[in-house]
Amino acid sequence: MTSKPPKGHFNILYFARAGSFTTKNVEALPAPLPLSKLFATLEERYQGIKETVLDNSLVTVNLNYVDMPGGEDGETGDEEIVIQEGDEVAIIPPLPWKCVM
Repeated sequence: MTSKPPKGHFNILYFARAGSFTTKNVEALPAPLPLSKLFATLEERYQGIKETVLDNSLVTVNLNYVDMPGGEDGETGDEEIVIQEGDEVAIIPPLPWKCVM
């Protein structure tokens, strides 16, 4: 179980390659933060993470999968998701597939 983030922050959980890249499993980031700025914020902290990890990762906010704004069409959607104090965000990179016989 993850501890509660400090006041004015949200937790971000890093799984698989994301955790290896950041050398962390969890960290607290200041809230509120528009979802559309999450990847840029992480890129500022961990140069190269966007191209190496984030561009192919799934993202959840409070256990709900979310579509990252600014996809191929550049649209941000009708309603901007804002990550709030106390929220839990997860970065879930694809796992390498191995066929076991």
